Amino acid sequence: MSSAESPPSPAPPESPASAARPARIRWSGLTDRGRVRANNEDAFLALTFDGREVRYLGKTGESVIDGREFIFAVSDGMGGANSGEIASRMAIDRITHLLPQNPVPRSGDEHAARSAILTRLFASIHKDLLALGSSYEECAGMGATLSLCWVTARAVHFAHVGDSRLYALPLGGPLRQLTADHNHVGWLLRQGRINEREARSHPLRHSLHRAMGAGLREAEPDLGSCPVGVGDRFLLCTDGVIDGLWDRHLDELARDDASLPAGESPAQRIVREAVEKSGRDNATALIFEFLDGPTPAES
Repeated sequence: MSSAESPPSPAPPESPASAARPARIRWSGLTDRGRVRANNEDAFLALTFDGREVRYLGKTGESVIDGREFIFAVSDGMGGANSGEIASRMAIDRITHLLPQNPVPRSGDEHAARSAILTRLFASIHKDLLALGSSYEECAGMGATLSLCWVTARAVHFAHVGDSRLYALPLGGPLRQLTADHNHVGWLLRQGRINEREARSHPLRHSLHRAMGAGLREAEPDLGSCPVGVGDRFLLCTDGVIDGLWDRHLDELARDDASLPAGESPAQRIVREAVEKSGRDNATALIFEFLDGPTPAES
């Protein structure tokens, strides 16, 4: 891996529904090892916390927001033997233990405060992965991608390193990738030098410029914030999903609730379709959406 610079993340889209403050949030997530890999090096996280407790969320569910904050994240590990699997789970575990311990100041620039906390969090995870990678021969070079959303009733604050992705699907607007892929192929795509089809078959598509751990000196995250409103949806996914599905398919599958098979969540459908279309890599998807109206009993 090289340590080349990556352009900043694209500006987040405006939400047509941003004036309507959501009262509830619904989510679904799933990870699958695919049809080729012997183990699953992907991991995802869904949790909620307030000033009193931290609570893990299930693979699917719905909750009132009401002053609570939510964390959604995906990570794709890399490394020999089982070290990639260890790396992604270690990244997710550190989020759970470190982030709720960092309260946001009640005054001042909220986005700047959250960005500073996320920057410290990513630096701590990166340091821990480097330490483990240098301590054990079988973990040498271990690393992971990490894409994280810190969600409130007003906004989604995000931090990102690697080639997992965060998409926004605003109500009434098109799907848009909020994160930049930290590899040479992602840079070529953003420069317009190749198209989405060429990016899928490019020989350097899995060579990352930036990752957590992986023997790299630094892993400074891209940071951003996106206002939210009722009807807005967001999708986090690893590159195994991207390998199987085009952006237009992700847009359709993440929104079309009417055609959702009985008993299947939006994330389950996306992962199933990705594995059926490709399955060469582990595939993970996590979708959350903002709702209004009555607040049923929490899942």
